[in-house]
Amino acid sequence: MNGENALVVFQGSRIRRTRFNEEWWFSVVDIVGALTQTDRARKYWSDLKTKLIEEGFEVSEKIGQLKLMADDVKLRLTDCANTRNMRNMFRII
Repeated sequence: MNGENALVVFQGSRIRRTRFNEEWWFSVVDIVGALTQTDRARKYWSDLKTKLIEEGFEVSEKIGQLKLMADDVKLRLTDCANTRNMRNMFRII
């Protein structure tokens, strides 16, 4: 990965990120995995996102989908949060 699509380490967990519109965007699933220490971060995020939508939280305003490198080395659309919305991410989790 180059500097624009790079990994950062948070508490020993790898967090994928990318630069888009002059801002850093971070993988929500990776953040969820790092903060919850679960090996089922995708399922955790999916359930949480469904619950938030049911409660009226505007997930689409806070989260964007950007292409990040997946484990199979392909670029895949991934829910991402930018640095401005990181406070919301911590509150959500």
